[in-house]
Amino acid sequence: MFRQKLTGTKRRIISRVPRLKEELPKSGPVVRFATLGGLEEIGRNMMFFEYQDEIIIIDAGLQFPEEATPGIDYIIPNTSYLEERKGKIKALVITHGHYDHIGAIPYIMGKLGNPPIFATPITKEIIARRQEEFTNAPKLNFQIIKSGETHQLSKNFKAEFFGVAHNIPEGVGMIIDTPIGKIVHPGEFKFDYDVDGKPRDVEIWEKIGKQKIHTLFLDSTGAEEPGYSISERVVEAELEKLFKKANGRIILATFSSLLDRIAEIVKIAEKMNKKVAISGSSMKSNIQIARNLGFMKVKKETLIPLEEIHKCHDDKLLILCTGAQGEPNASLMKIANGEHRYIQVKKGDTLILSSSIIPGNERSVQVLKDDLSRQGALVYHYKMIDIHSSGHAPQEELKQVMKAIKPKFFIPIHGYYFMRWRNGQHAQEALGLKPEETLLIDNGQIVLFTKDSAKVSDEMIPAFYVMVDGLGVGDVGEVVLRDRRVLAQEGMVVIIATLDRRSGQFLKNPDIISRGFIYLRENKDFVEELRKRIRGLINRIPRHQQVETDYIKSLIRDQIGQFLYTKTKRRPMVLPVIIEV
Repeated sequence: MFRQKLTGTKRRIISRVPRLKEELPKSGPVVRFATLGGLEEIGRNMMFFEYQDEIIIIDAGLQFPEEATPGIDYIIPNTSYLEERKGKIKALVITHGHYDHIGAIPYIMGKLGNPPIFATPITKEIIARRQEEFTNAPKLNFQIIKSGETHQLSKNFKAEFFGVAHNIPEGVGMIIDTPIGKIVHPGEFKFDYDVDGKPRDVEIWEKIGKQKIHTLFLDSTGAEEPGYSISERVVEAELEKLFKKANGRIILATFSSLLDRIAEIVKIAEKMNKKVAISGSSMKSNIQIARNLGFMKVKKETLIPLEEIHKCHDDKLLILCTGAQGEPNASLMKIANGEHRYIQVKKGDTLILSSSIIPGNERSVQVLKDDLSRQGALVYHYKMIDIHSSGHAPQEELKQVMKAIKPKFFIPIHGYYFMRWRNGQHAQEALGLKPEETLLIDNGQIVLFTKDSAKVSDEMIPAFYVMVDGLGVGDVGEVVLRDRRVLAQEGMVVIIATLDRRSGQFLKNPDIISRGFIYLRENKDFVEELRKRIRGLINRIPRHQQVETDYIKSLIRDQIGQFLYTKTKRRPMVLPVIIEV
């Protein structure tokens, strides 16, 4: 499998943590830790602990493509280090069922020796349902975990699981008992609040803090956000107000993974005697999983098929769909573009986007809102009213967890460098930790833990992008991406030359094809000058010299490329095609 370091799209940030200079104690255990993704980005979460002949992995997620990765479906972690040690891998532990934590599983499990997957029931079902789409992927070995349980992951690693509030059911954190002490990984979490505004489950964090925690890993996604989380109770109340205000159909788009919120939305619809139609395969699949496991109770008569929505009065219909991020092939975009088989926007429709915008999707969401509004829909989103609550704890909740747990060392995870740096600052302020006790690491760096220390080694392991493009995994590297970026930014020029094999003479004028560079019909003089240049290049070749096609292609590519840059200050991709007859 071809893998290539992605330069230009992944900027290496050097850690400010002092590197390991002094020797570690000759006696006493040393636990190695590294991340293969999730730092320097949002997504692709994957990390592992290694001790002697045992490796424990936490999460295996994917990342959605960026502007710098055109045509790519997904980006997954590079697992080459683990593949070489697959005999050591004892467990893969999953914190929750979001794709940025489970999405890489179908692509990597066979290469890692298919270790047991420790997951909660609903997370297991989401993983298993997606695995069915990959016919050649191995059958997975699940070990079901629940909040409050302790599981022996291997001889030297044990995990006690505790439930956390997130925006998907059955998210878990864990206290990992290792040879050097206890390490806490809370997964992704936020505080949720009761009707009186008091945070729930605070005692969990206080209980953990009594166990003398060696190192705390903490999600940094919300580290720049001040204050506290918006309670889901507030979100539900605001959604109910909008439902009562709506005069026609309600079309609500959200993440299909927000099953707790979707369950409450269905309850509100039932209370108001509305029918519910579902659009979007992931939405249908996740709702069915939640119903099968008892997380969502829906009256039989509530759900109706899409093909029957025309039988329902507009003021008695709620349509749940995917596509709140403006994804091109999602249900809401098809509705906005008039391409949906059953749903077209009507004037007076209430359109609710119950989700935040993932960084990078701002433009596509804006276009979506514009298109829906032009068609007469009344659009509401989270910046107008509290109809979405992030699943990631903001500053004050992060500080509260830090103070409750009181670790000796702190490692911020999950997020871009500045997010993690900001989280590290919170830890130093809240706990009085020294900079060397707050480790800011990058993907691929190794942390060495002993009973009394946590230090960054000089060792690096491969952690660059592995890209999924169609059926190819890892076969699209920097060269291919560079070509795609050139085509997108500068366009291309195809030059087709027909030559006599023996004389090397043109049999006809070169044909010029331009895509994304210039419009040929409006630049006839320029095209003729270009043809003249090409003929001049060929005529320079001595008549007695045998025509070498590769040489001519290289000559045209270099010389014509330079000519085009001189004339236009642009560098389109030049593709010579030589036909010998």
